[in-house]
Amino acid sequence: MPHQKRAISPLRKVSLTAGLLYILTFISIPTLILYGPIHEPNYIIGPANNNAVILGGLLEITVALAGIATAIILFPVLKKQKESLALGLVASRVLEAGTMFAGVAFLLSVVTLQTTGAGKDALVTSHVLVSLYDRIFLLGQGFIPAINDLLLGTLLYKSRLVPRSLSVIGIAGALPLVAGFTAIMFGYIDRISPLAGLSAVPVAVFEFSLGFYLIVKGFRPSAIE
Repeated sequence: MPHQKRAISPLRKVSLTAGLLYILTFISIPTLILYGPIHEPNYIIGPANNNAVILGGLLEITVALAGIATAIILFPVLKKQKESLALGLVASRVLEAGTMFAGVAFLLSVVTLQTTGAGKDALVTSHVLVSLYDRIFLLGQGFIPAINDLLLGTLLYKSRLVPRSLSVIGIAGALPLVAGFTAIMFGYIDRISPLAGLSAVPVAVFEFSLGFYLIVKGFRPSAIE
């Protein structure tokens, strides 16, 4: 009797797709380097690597779309636990993506000033646009992700779709991220300081671990039955 391939269940497809998308959201990490030159005071009046900034923008847009997709794909499963929280996760992801789109638009506007030879007269404008990017980045990727993971962690904890220990990382990880965001907003720490980076580590660990778990294991059978 010929060997037959075992069909992948719809729920396994959901977990696999969501896991891959969560891993995909980490491709924007290189933007920390790619966006480095655009923060130089004289970026628009000197020789600039605009391709690096454009690539960074494309990576951010990809992450924004992947973030929305994770919430939409997981919604049919999560709404069975509490629909209002699942809807909140979708809304929060869309809001996060909106801030990323706006941030990319600010930086691409600076690129336009550089490529069109706007000169010294546009230096102040370029500085304002970069500052707007930094502020909206702080909000969109320094605060809203905490809301995302608090909602997702709570839904996963209640549903037991993944090990509760993993869900707890998401819930607890939101707290240091909010603390870091608040400290930066009030000027206690710099946005690129080691403390600011450390405050984001628990959320990053949660989302990467969740993505990896969903790819390898999928949803726990006992929680689905």
